[in-house]
Amino acid sequence: MKITLKVWRQKNAQDKGGLVTYKIDHVSPDMSFLEMFDVLNEDLLLKGEEPIAFDHDCREGICGSCNMVINGKPHGPLQTTTCQLHMRSFKDGDTIVVEPWRAKAFPVIKDLVVNRTAFDRIIQAGGYISVNTGVTVDANEIPIPKDIADNAFDAATCIGCGACVAACKNASAMLFVSAKVSQLAMLPQGKAESKRRVEKMVATMDAEGFGACTNTGACEAECPKQISITNIAMLNREYLSSKLTSDYVES
Repeated sequence: MKITLKVWRQKNAQDKGGLVTYKIDHVSPDMSFLEMFDVLNEDLLLKGEEPIAFDHDCREGICGSCNMVINGKPHGPLQTTTCQLHMRSFKDGDTIVVEPWRAKAFPVIKDLVVNRTAFDRIIQAGGYISVNTGVTVDANEIPIPKDIADNAFDAATCIGCGACVAACKNASAMLFVSAKVSQLAMLPQGKAESKRRVEKMVATMDAEGFGACTNTGACEAECPKQISITNIAMLNREYLSSKLTSDYVES
């Protein structure tokens, strides 16, 4: 396969940046998208040029760090992570445009690498259980209906890649935040801190500069883990309930 790549190159957050065209021959359909980038970077190094910076870690669809907008879609044409996208999803002679996530809260660090620590700060604000739950108990000690356990597990599969933000016209983080709130709000262990959790996480989300949700569903359509927007409805219920009944005052 012969592929033409138009890749966003940007030295740092202050640089204007722009698309640079590269042509690659002998691309195997069995290569992953990141392996194709490895080949391109090796060619650039041999020519004495600077390789393209991009995020990756596990390359198994687990960590969510391989964030690229490919032909206008987060992670590319398939509902999966970039590292699990293979070149057989494209045709010989195709032109592929690759850009970083586009969001105020995800500033570009270099080329295709963006700073996603805003998600970390949202989790640090309340996406955990800190109350003393005592000694480890048997898994069946606290009975939880199967449908609730399944829904909580589904919400917990969010890998925090940020595709929902990249897909949203408002760069909203509601799907990510709702998944992290829902996975704990559904379970008895998360009830004790539920009001403080949702208030602090939503406040942090707003402070980080993410946009508002307008329920277009683009986030769900692009999420590689198929997180449902029903979690957003639960987040809204949790937040409204907390605001009406909470006595929590931030110190």
